[in-house]
Amino acid sequence: PTGTGSPNPNKKLVLASASFDSMVKLWDVETGACTHSLNRHDKKVYTVAFSPSGDYIASGSLGGQLYVWSVKDGSIVRSYRGGSDIFEVAWNASGNRIAACGGASEGHAVTVIDFRM
Repeated sequence: PTGTGSPNPNKKLVLASASFDSMVKLWDVETGACTHSLNRHDKKVYTVAFSPSGDYIASGSLGGQLYVWSVKDGSIVRSYRGGSDIFEVAWNASGNRIAACGGASEGHAVTVIDFRM
């Protein structure tokens, strides 16, 4: 949600990657350099999503771990642990809620998390 044509045209272009090595990485799109390696997850990370403002990224993994990170400095802003694996996270349009879609260990479920700062 940054760059030309986005609601945040003056913010730096950043790419996020999730990996089965439990890492989330933030990349500078213009230089190709990794700017932050985010390593709090202890299981495979399946999903990442930027907040509408581009200031935060949510990541979800097996084991029901969800972290919200600051794009600016890579710090953890919030953390949550659910009862089932997380395969998808998504922000609402105003950026104050995050949906986490869980796996089948406790039935397929969507959990909505309040993210008001």
